[in-house]
Amino acid sequence: MRIGEVERLTGVSARSLRHYDAHGLLATSRHSNGYREFADGTVQQVVRIKRLIEAGFTLETIRDVLPCVNGDRVEMCPEVASLIREELSEIDDAMADLARRRDLVTSMLIGQRLSR
Repeated sequence: MRIGEVERLTGVSARSLRHYDAHGLLATSRHSNGYREFADGTVQQVVRIKRLIEAGFTLETIRDVLPCVNGDRVEMCPEVASLIREELSEIDDAMADLARRRDLVTSMLIGQRLSR
């Protein structure tokens, strides 16, 4: 399957597909004319990559997790479970920081502590 077809079927740009390929996330081969040929299952693989990106994973983490993804399920070997727990911890830390910042901004508005 050529890159334009994968782009059309997944909604992911050709540039992103090339980027995923460069990071070893997609199985491709090259024709003699230099065009990429994407393997069977590429559309499903791209959908999995998109979902992991939406969850906030880096491409490096996705490279480690992706072999353990089976459809919508992740087979939890200890290494993958550790990576996912680490990501969840980072999300929790970011949420706590945002809550702290929100409280500070709210208290400034309530107390009108900001100079105009």
